[in-house]
Amino acid sequence: MRTLPLLPAALVTVLALSATATACGDGGGTPGTSPGRGFSGSWSVESLTEGGRTLTAPTTARLAVEPGKGHEAKADGNYGCNGFTAAVVFDSAATMTVTPGAHTDMACPDLPFETAFARLFRGVLTIERSQDRVTLKTPDGNVITLSSKPPAPATPLVATQWTVDSLIQGGTASSVPADAEGRARFTLAADGTASGTLGCNRFNAKAAVEGDRLTFGPLTTTRMACEGGPGELERTLTELFGSGPLTWKVTGDTLTLTGADGRAVTAKAASAVE
Repeated sequence: MRTLPLLPAALVTVLALSATATACGDGGGTPGTSPGRGFSGSWSVESLTEGGRTLTAPTTARLAVEPGKGHEAKADGNYGCNGFTAAVVFDSAATMTVTPGAHTDMACPDLPFETAFARLFRGVLTIERSQDRVTLKTPDGNVITLSSKPPAPATPLVATQWTVDSLIQGGTASSVPADAEGRARFTLAADGTASGTLGCNRFNAKAAVEGDRLTFGPLTTTRMACEGGPGELERTLTELFGSGPLTWKVTGDTLTLTGADGRAVTAKAASAVE
């Protein structure tokens, strides 16, 4: 596994994604907005300019900013394949300070762009805004260009809420029970954790990706009695998540997790985690 150059050590090494933002890609979210001080919402990354050289962003690169207390905010996104988090302070209407947080740690196809994005999105940045764009400039004149255009259809594995929509066994796919539709949801976070709902009970677990394998640690769950379709779906997911390394694949907005015995589930990208 490979560490992105010039990034702070990951809080937990996880999620070797192929994703969008998925297969190395990104997903939905509130379109970018530029209210008063600073900016918020979900933005596509258009390009980076560093040392006079412009790098076109992969369609999966994104940045989402969620306002916090006062002039503080939380940021998360995708460098193009690896997910990341950061703390943001809007020092004024025209400047912000970015402190990088956790990130995933995979070898990705467009590593030059990933490392450049990580290198530029830190420290004090000047903010220039127009109707549908935000330009972030470093003190030495390098640039990150963001756009509020809708994100690309592909979705990243990290920072995306996945909703289980079908079960596969013996090569045959079937929908989840009708009374459990939309009730099994989970998210893989940049800090190496997974959380969500199994169909009835909520769960938390460690999660790690290596190559095309995703492994869940022991699940910690609430303890409600679950009957009918939600209970059936929960038992299926609990067995699958606890069965050892799963093969994962993202195609467009669909994630497939397959166990060693061939059992699998598919999940749709519901929304980007804000």
